[in-house]
Amino acid sequence: MLRTLDIRDMLIIDHLELAFQPGLNVLTGETGAGKSILLDSLGFVLGWRGRAELVRAGAKQGEVVAEFDLPPGHAAFAVLEEAGLPVTDELILRRVNTAEGRKTAWVNDRRCSGEVLRQLSETLVELHGQHDDRGLLNPRGHRRILDAFAGVEAELAATRGAWKALSQARKALTGAETALAAMREEEDFLRHAVGELDALSPQPGEDAELDAKRRMMQQSERIREDIQRAGQALGNDGAGGAMGDAMRWLDGVADRAEGRLDAPLAALGRAMEELDQAARGVEETLEALAFNPHELEEAEERLFAIRGLARKHQVTSEELPDLAETLSSKLARLDAGDAGIADLRKAATEAEASYDAAADALSRARQTAALRLDAAVTAELAPLKMERAVFATRITEDPAGPEGRDAVAFTVATNPGAPAGPIGKIASGGELSRFLLALKVCLAEGNSGVTLIFDEIDRGVGGATADAVGRRLAALAAEGQVLVVTHSPQVAALGAHHWRVEKRVAAEQTLSSVVPLDAGDRVDEIARMVAGDTVTDEARAAARALLAG
Repeated sequence: MLRTLDIRDMLIIDHLELAFQPGLNVLTGETGAGKSILLDSLGFVLGWRGRAELVRAGAKQGEVVAEFDLPPGHAAFAVLEEAGLPVTDELILRRVNTAEGRKTAWVNDRRCSGEVLRQLSETLVELHGQHDDRGLLNPRGHRRILDAFAGVEAELAATRGAWKALSQARKALTGAETALAAMREEEDFLRHAVGELDALSPQPGEDAELDAKRRMMQQSERIREDIQRAGQALGNDGAGGAMGDAMRWLDGVADRAEGRLDAPLAALGRAMEELDQAARGVEETLEALAFNPHELEEAEERLFAIRGLARKHQVTSEELPDLAETLSSKLARLDAGDAGIADLRKAATEAEASYDAAADALSRARQTAALRLDAAVTAELAPLKMERAVFATRITEDPAGPEGRDAVAFTVATNPGAPAGPIGKIASGGELSRFLLALKVCLAEGNSGVTLIFDEIDRGVGGATADAVGRRLAALAAEGQVLVVTHSPQVAALGAHHWRVEKRVAAEQTLSSVVPLDAGDRVDEIARMVAGDTVTDEARAAARALLAG
């Protein structure tokens, strides 16, 4: 609900502060008094596109502040959360327009964009008038209006979910087909490369091992002779034999040396063990250096083959095993591609069938609801003196999407036998107002928390018809808040709260003001609306009768 509207230095308004109430709020006044400026100012703070020059002449900037009360679960909360703005049950919108045209907006004292204001406005306010393009006359919103009337939230959720699943299935299929087509283009390369890698079968760390083996074999001939000489020097014909002789000689006389040879013999025993260990190491080295002459050639050939293949694929030798695995996997996917594509096509077909079923159920619900809506609107038209008019909801096929494949348009025919057409093109000004009101009454249940504004929607009607219009506006306001700008005394008399918009001249400047009316003031204002410039006692009596009715 719109609680307050504070306007400063906008057009011919210097400062106005209005406190609106629940129920039917009526604004009246002579033509040109500034009623449209109030709506322009409200539209400005809501981010609507309107007049380019709004700042009052001589002022540095204009400012509008609108304060709303939000009931629990209001749709504005989701917009605030999405925009990262403070979420409270009190919503304060503020927007400033400088004389140079620069606009700045705040929501709950936090800077925001005009787009956020517009998103919030769709949850806060609905404006309806003879040239309305934001509410019921916007064909793009007719499907949403029908869905709200039909109560098809479950069917819509199922259709959106099925569309999401279908979109994902189609995306997966398209991606797989594209990837498979790309792999087909390099199939010859893949098969040749995998064949080469499989034939060579490079192993992790093999390059380093082969290189070390190759270097050792290249050097073995040069060092083998010295190692052999060392082995001979350590053997029985060398140090080993001499040390053995020494031990036998000493051992033979040790018992006559009164223990003096025990230590030398022990040392020689230890030396013999160390010498034997050294001899075994030299022997093992000689065995390791022994190789088939072809081994060097084979090692070099494999090493060169590994390095050549690495250069060919522009990777290091160490990366060849991973490359082999990657290309083999790619080739396996290529070979299994047709089967995978078949599975994805099957999944897409099943998803499409699920979407078709959900969309069909939604279409049937809309068709049923359209008949109920047409009957409800027709019933409302009779009291509005349009009993001969025909309202029809036309549902045609639309490209499939997340909300089904139905295009919805409201059509009317104002006279029997006349062709039906779009509601915004067929009806005249007064007829259009009544069509809008009848439709809005039928849809009122889905407007919780939304302030409805009707801008001279009663123009072109009078008498009993104007009374019927006023009573339906009052019925709409019974469960919420309705603001009406009107020239009809019958409508004004049914308001729960009444303001008069008037102009005054101060310091050679024309300014607009809004005055709340008490019971006596309302009699005079409605009498003026009945009689014109000259208010008579008869006009006041008529005003009292309207207020009493």
